[in-house]
Amino acid sequence: MILLWLIVVLLAGGILAWILARWNEPASRWISLAAVCIDFVLVLTLWSRNSNISLARTNDWFEQVDWTWIPQFGIQFHLAMDGLSLLLVLLTLFLGFVSVLASWTEITKGVGFFHFNLMWILAGIIGVFLALDLFLFYFAWELMLVPMYFLIAIWGHERRVYAATKFFLFTQLSGLLMLIAILALYFAHHRATGVYTFEYTALLGTPLEPHTAMWIMLGFFIAFAVKLPMVPLHTWLADAHTEAPTAGSVILAGLLLKTGAYGLIRFAVPLFPGAARAFAPVAMTLAVAGILYGAILAFAQTDLKRMIAYTSISHLGFVLLGVYAANTIALQGALMTMICHGISTGALFVVAGALQDRMHTREMSAMGGLWDTVPRLSGAALFFALASLGLPGLGDFIGEFMVLLGTYRVNVAMAAVAAAGVLAATFYALRLVQQAFQGSNTHHWQLPDLAIREGLMLGAMIALLLWLGLYPQPVFHMFTQAANRFPALWR
Repeated sequence: MILLWLIVVLLAGGILAWILARWNEPASRWISLAAVCIDFVLVLTLWSRNSNISLARTNDWFEQVDWTWIPQFGIQFHLAMDGLSLLLVLLTLFLGFVSVLASWTEITKGVGFFHFNLMWILAGIIGVFLALDLFLFYFAWELMLVPMYFLIAIWGHERRVYAATKFFLFTQLSGLLMLIAILALYFAHHRATGVYTFEYTALLGTPLEPHTAMWIMLGFFIAFAVKLPMVPLHTWLADAHTEAPTAGSVILAGLLLKTGAYGLIRFAVPLFPGAARAFAPVAMTLAVAGILYGAILAFAQTDLKRMIAYTSISHLGFVLLGVYAANTIALQGALMTMICHGISTGALFVVAGALQDRMHTREMSAMGGLWDTVPRLSGAALFFALASLGLPGLGDFIGEFMVLLGTYRVNVAMAAVAAAGVLAATFYALRLVQQAFQGSNTHHWQLPDLAIREGLMLGAMIALLLWLGLYPQPVFHMFTQAANRFPALWR
């Protein structure tokens, strides 16, 4: 039942926060914070309970809830957790905690409804990471989209309605492709076995004609690639990030993009290993194109949030590359990149939100010399910019280095070109620091430095990136069991 409670606590916390805000707006913030903290403690309990699990037990799940839901259609309410989902649920709750704190003073209208949407987004994301019935997975996939639309459209910035609508159309249309693919697999499995089921473990190994498997796999792949986002399906990302409130940007960069990567690791490749093997060179080419293109676009931006948004395209290109390199080292690197990108880029969006709240602008040309007036905030920005460019000793370096090492084993040319993306990251990261924080304070800014609440958020994120960079072994150990299930795509 603990997996069910992870979702119920957030759903109930969102409803309670909305109701209580009618009488006491600060209470909705505390209720949301409490709901996230309760879930965080529950997941840490699961970690401690399963930290010594045998790595040879590749077919076991740490925890499961499996109930019959709609038996006439073969639909189960099946939640399950292994090391992969446990790590991503932990990331979800940590960034949920950061999102609540980041919006503590930023959100002043509709506070209750804001926290209702925030909690329901987190519940939907956790549902995505836990669902093993494909109907339930699709239900959770759609659940997280509607609250995010409201988060951008109501509490966003100047072009918020345009950005929210664009985000919704891209994700909804790609989600419909995935639904068609799920139904196609559902009927193909019935044709082969005589059984109607959406159960993940039953659908694994469904016999399919090669061309049929390729078309169904592409339905899954496109849905996940849009969310990742992969070039050329990335155009919604910069608008959504730029116009979203700080909490929305943190969740978009740190979590929603990771649902696409998770979908590739959990569903798109294991369900269709033959099609994935044939498609791997195309996917890796698109990944390398995204690494370079995202870095070039980031360097060209003048809007701080837009620059950070485009860095996500580059970093998530490494994840896509690692997934289709498909060896243990590359997969471990992809997971580490997912986690560390969520923390470092989420932190950069917190910094950008804090600057916008103080300066009422995102244009880097209007900044400069901020180190003189906000040294602690500037120091935090420097740290996370260095994390983003892959400084050794921090978690992002571990992830990208392992992806490159794993890719080198299967395709030297791809690894060499992708390595140029690490070099390109140096240019946009240093440009961010130099233009916004270094130099003379020509605009004569006099701004308040980090508050205790902001320092708590950013300090925790700094500590996590240092821990992941210096001692990543617990994460790799937790992921090994899930990685052992992943099919080999290269012989």
